[in-house]
Amino acid sequence: MLSKAKTLTGYKLQSLDGEIGTAKDFYFDDHYWTIRYLVADTGEWLVSRQVLISPHSLAGVDTDQGSITVKLTKTEIEHSPSLNRDKPVSRQFEQEYAVFFGLPMYWGFRHDPGAKAESGEPGKKHADPDLRSTHDVSGHHVEASDGEIGHVEDFIIDDETWAIRYLIVDTKDWLPGKKVLISPRWIERVSWSEKQVVVDLPREAIRQAPEYTDGEAVTRDQESALHRHYNRPGYWDADAGGVDDFEVSREFPGRRRF
Repeated sequence: MLSKAKTLTGYKLQSLDGEIGTAKDFYFDDHYWTIRYLVADTGEWLVSRQVLISPHSLAGVDTDQGSITVKLTKTEIEHSPSLNRDKPVSRQFEQEYAVFFGLPMYWGFRHDPGAKAESGEPGKKHADPDLRSTHDVSGHHVEASDGEIGHVEDFIIDDETWAIRYLIVDTKDWLPGKKVLISPRWIERVSWSEKQVVVDLPREAIRQAPEYTDGEAVTRDQESALHRHYNRPGYWDADAGGVDDFEVSREFPGRRRF
């Protein structure tokens, strides 16, 4: 199912032995545009640290109940590698986290799906991950191949694979009231320092694109119409060259238990 990041934010997190808090934010890999961690708000339980949960530990989303099922116990979460709230996610932390839970290390393979981003920030270690917050990236300017078109308002996430399927772009400063969907596959480059996303699409094509309406679920028919409009293959259509490079592997070894 496709869900907005802001809709999932605030959903209750149900562990194997009780509620552990709510979803606060999502960190995504800016190479694959895939969610790598859900950031949990645990209230007063683990107040001194960021609690990150890998999609490998998420069993499903219940939109009726407004909840996300987490296949971990409270003890596992409490004893997992600690990350200070004020520190970014380092590669060392990710390695410790992956080993602790027996998860595959996604950075062991790199195949560029097409989107380009500027290399890390000044002084950043090359080995550190390029993880971005959906909350922080909302508001970034979006440029077409021939000029500005709006800003990132939100993200559409596939809650089965945890891939970011679309950016919701608000064009109100150019096309009053209209919102459109842009696939990460159509991004030419990103300047994180300038908070700018450049897409490989002309403004006129975006102007004529199907409008996105808040509150309505994105159907496969709507996705197909969108891809036909831009003459781009769908991520679901391997025969048309749309094989999905963004998906998180669903296979992983058993995790540590207490």
